[in-house]
Amino acid sequence: MAASYVGRFAPTPSGPLHLGSLLAATASWLDARAHGGRWLLRIDDLDAPRTVAGAEAAILATLEAHGLAWDATVVRQSDHLQHYRAALETLAERCFACRCTRRDLHGATRYPGTCRALRLPRRGNALRLRVDAVSGLHAFDDRVQGRYSQQVAAAIGDYVVWRRDDIASYQLAVVVDDALMGVTHIVRGADLLDNTPRQLHLGACLGKAKPSYAHVPIVAEASGVKLSKHNAATAIDDRAARYNIRNVLALLGLDPPRGDIAELLAWAAQRWRIDRLPRVPVLPGFVAVS
Repeated sequence: MAASYVGRFAPTPSGPLHLGSLLAATASWLDARAHGGRWLLRIDDLDAPRTVAGAEAAILATLEAHGLAWDATVVRQSDHLQHYRAALETLAERCFACRCTRRDLHGATRYPGTCRALRLPRRGNALRLRVDAVSGLHAFDDRVQGRYSQQVAAAIGDYVVWRRDDIASYQLAVVVDDALMGVTHIVRGADLLDNTPRQLHLGACLGKAKPSYAHVPIVAEASGVKLSKHNAATAIDDRAARYNIRNVLALLGLDPPRGDIAELLAWAAQRWRIDRLPRVPVLPGFVAVS
């Protein structure tokens, strides 16, 4: 596995990292290091309105402060725009224009096919990929959560691959990005688990190799709400990096010894077993380790 393992961490520059994102980054980094693989960093800056000035620099500084070194030049989604359009061209015959807004769909989890047969103009509308019952069934063995399957046609329906504001959807961008970077192993938060069947479906449509997935439990506040930038989660304090790494390792089921950050990470990489993480989507609480 050492020669073929390529992992990645792909934060959105919509704010600084918080404890949950640091946990995901650390788990991904440890998994790559434990297998002698490479760990890449991508900044998911495709959605310009969500990008916050200075956020990318803050993210890089936090990763460096916590000893999470990446192995190649930082990649940015904004450098991949031509690749997204090329992928859309490949999918063109399977797509249709859709004018439905979120309000029109009333929060429905499954797209009802409203615009499928309307032959609407593509300009100014979103583009959805047709999903049929045969090609839309995807199952995979997650290295943390176990067997997961979803019939995309029944659960999600035809989904957006190109937004009405003329940028690639998250689903399309991430599949293209990971293929371009040669990513073989994806370690990320369990809140993205139900995205994976759509990404597998898209990857199959585009002829991309299927990565290995591991969805680690996310960190929640005492109230049970997921830590996220959207919920204004407290930013990581880089001045307390050693304390932060010890807490993250404890949350990941390790009993960290004393030592500096480099020693802690080297110790953790030698003992890392991702299959020993609990098969739960959310960690039960915050473990403080001094």
